[in-house]
Parts: sequence; C-alpha cells; structure tokens
Amino acid sequence: MSVQSVSSARRGKNHRSNIRSRRKPQCHGKMNGETALPDFSHSLPMLLMRSREAVMRLFRPSLRAHHVTEQQWRVLRALAHIGECEVTELARITFLHAPSLSRISRDLLRQGLIQRTSGATDRRRGIVSISKRGRDLIKKVAPDSEASYSQIRRRFGAKRLEVLQQMLQELEMTLVQPGAAWERED
Repeated sequence: MSVQSVSSARRGKNHRSNIRSRRKPQCHGKMNGETALPDFSHSLPMLLMRSREAVMRLFRPSLRAHHVTEQQWRVLRALAHIGECEVTELARITFLHAPSLSRISRDLLRQGLIQRTSGATDRRRGIVSISKRGRDLIKKVAPDSEASYSQIRRRFGAKRLEVLQQMLQELEMTLVQPGAAWERED
C-alpha cells in the first residue's frame, strides 16, 4: 500500500470516527414494536450521558494537563466547596462508590492534595478536607475551567444554560423527593 493510500485510509477512519455519534447505529435485530420503550438514543438516560460526555470533553484537557482525573477533581471541588466532610458523606455528595472513593482518597492523600483525620467522638470515622496544596491546584485549574464554562455559554447561550441548570435541578428534586415536588400544570 502506498504512503498516499495509507494517508487516505487514516483520513477516512478519522472522518468516520468523527461522524459516528451523528449517524444512526448500524445494529440489526430491531424489536419491531414489541415494546413501548422510546428509541434508545432518545431515552432520557442516554441523552443525559451523551450531554455529560460532551461537556466533559471540554474539561478533560485541562485536568490531564494538571495530572488530575475527573473523579479526583470531583472530590477536590466538593471539598473546596464544603470544607471538611465524613468519607461516607463525601461518597454520597460526589456520587462515587465507597471503594472507588477509598482508592481516590489514597491517591489524593499521597499527592498531598487532601488531609484525613479521625472523628472527634468516633475514631473509626474518617474526616477529609482539602489541603493548601489542593486549594492551590484548584486555583491553577480555575482559569481553564472558567474558559470551558465560557465556551459553553458562548455556544449554547448563557440564558439557555441557566434554564437548563435550573431544569436539571428541578428534575433531580422531583425524582428524589416526589412528595415535595411542585405540581405541574401541563
């Protein structure tokens, strides 16, 4: 195969991977109306997952440049916002499973980005907080993070983003606490 053919093949492959998410899947075995489920690509969980992935693509380069994983960043951001916290509560707040949070915490402790102490009344309870080094990292990443948010606001619209965030919060509250949810008129 010539150099030109290899180059063309690579371009074709890259082009295909770039449009993969925009085209209908080439899967077979459709259920032909046997179920009332919505089209998989239009199901709410898949729409939310694809949206999350699109958002995270903007933030990942900065996190990689600062040698922080998405989950580590989530823990650092949570601790920067809430201060110290019990490990079990931190797992709930960050939506991380306890074993994953345990591994992430070990890595963050080793890097000096968080601190861990025992509870005052119960020594078995772990209390974690962000360290000065962790706060310094937050300050370093903040301009990149804000640039990503600015790009989202510019491309999607500041008002639409605000409305989307509000609607997502309302959706969460409605599904988490259905009895406390407001009544819909539509």
